[in-house]
Amino acid sequence: MNSSNRATLTISKIRKGTVIDHIPAGKALDILRLLKITGKEGLRIAIIMNVESKKLGKKDIIKIEGKELGPEEVNIIALIAPTATINIVEDFEVKKKFRVEVPEIIEGIFRCPNPTCITAKQGEPIKPRFRVVSRNPLRLQCEYCGTIITEKEMMEYRG
Repeated sequence: MNSSNRATLTISKIRKGTVIDHIPAGKALDILRLLKITGKEGLRIAIIMNVESKKLGKKDIIKIEGKELGPEEVNIIALIAPTATINIVEDFEVKKKFRVEVPEIIEGIFRCPNPTCITAKQGEPIKPRFRVVSRNPLRLQCEYCGTIITEKEMMEYRG
């Protein structure tokens, strides 16, 4: 098939919102799950998965109309997709673009899986707090009890 016959898929630009680009292929749904975006919020969301990428081979892209991500949400994306870029769009134009960065400390995003951890006790005002001990593969360690969680386990222990 020559390039003039190649079928293309066009996803319309968003007026105002966020585009998450350079997500490793197959991770878009994990990101939405961790951001607790279900589609029931009424936001217009486009998910493009397994598209060609010069840098990654294949990548996913998420477009969210009407939502600008906060710092905690950007940190969640960095944990699952450290290669991602965030584009803030206003009036159909990218106004701000930046790469995500894996934070050293993650607080209040994941529950500690250790049932004896102080953060798991009912009525304790302490938020779970994890330190990055490895970036590749990603591993986080609870600062209170030392329990380690992996990227795979993060999906299960989202607070």
